[in-house]
Amino acid sequence: MEIILLEKIANLGKIGDRVKVKPGYARNFLLPQGKASSATRANIAAFEAQRAELERKSAAELAAAQARAAGIAAISLRISAKAGSEGKIFGSLGTADIADACKAAGVPVERSEVRLPAGPIRTLGEHHVDLHLHTDVNVTIRLEVVPEETGAA
Repeated sequence: MEIILLEKIANLGKIGDRVKVKPGYARNFLLPQGKASSATRANIAAFEAQRAELERKSAAELAAAQARAAGIAAISLRISAKAGSEGKIFGSLGTADIADACKAAGVPVERSEVRLPAGPIRTLGEHHVDLHLHTDVNVTIRLEVVPEETGAA
């Protein structure tokens, strides 16, 4: 199925590219999310009429993501977790925990923006977490996982 991309999509193309994709990908993801439109003559003409507006909107989103990245790159998170004597956490720290810690630090981050390619964090110590803010903007933050203080009475 041939479509016109209305925004940049990783590993597929940039705004205005006419690409062929599998019908299910177009029908179930790209078209309902407004990321593409069918490559009919009417849609091609409509796209060309609004190309400048779409590119301006895309540039504004990129600039906003870069500004967020500049503010986020400076933070360092510290999360306490219950852990055993060998440094393994009871349970794990996932994307929701990291997003909540970012919000507590004053930096709003959505759970979907947190990337943990190696899976949830299960050990104490220093870890580096990637945040995917935009198709072209990624930032790495430092996360220190420390043992939770147990209050002996």
